[in-house]
Formats: sequence, C-alpha cells, structure tokens
Amino acid sequence: MNDDQIESLLTEFKSRMSIYHSSEDAELKNMLQASYDAVNRMTGVSDITNNQFKELVIERTRYVYNDQAEFFEDNFLSTIIGLNLQAYGEEDDDNG
Repeated sequence: MNDDQIESLLTEFKSRMSIYHSSEDAELKNMLQASYDAVNRMTGVSDITNNQFKELVIERTRYVYNDQAEFFEDNFLSTIIGLNLQAYGEEDDDNG
C-alpha cells in the first residue's frame, strides 16, 4: 500500500474506533499494513478499493488493536472464503 492509501485507511479506522488523538498513529499504520498483508494472503486480493477487502483489513486491525487477533479468521471465515472465491473466479475469467 502506498502512503495515501494507509492515511485513508487510518482515517477510516480511527473514525470506526472513535479514536480522536494521533499519539498511536504510527502503531496503527503498522497494524493496518500487517492486516492488509494478512488479508491479502488469506484472500488473494490486494485491491484496497474493493469494499469487502477494505472492510476485512479494518476489521482485522480492530481485532489486533483489541488483542483479539486469534479470533478474526474464525469470525470472518465466510467473508474471507467468499472474497477468495471471487478473486479466483476473476482470475479464471482473465485466463479463459
């Protein structure tokens, strides 16, 4: 992700979590990047403009922020699988 994308995600995440200070911004950016990488690995999607992908990145970051990361995959498994199948379906369409 580029800096503008991280800043945009940071703004969305802080709004979602009602965080109004900037003292944690550097750590939150690291969490967002790690979540982006993790969700990309799980789904095969890397397009941050994909609303489902972006939601998963933000939700995973929320779980990490609250020290609950181990529950993310189980709680969002259907969305992860659906996005993964969608991504591989689009890949097959491109190759077919």
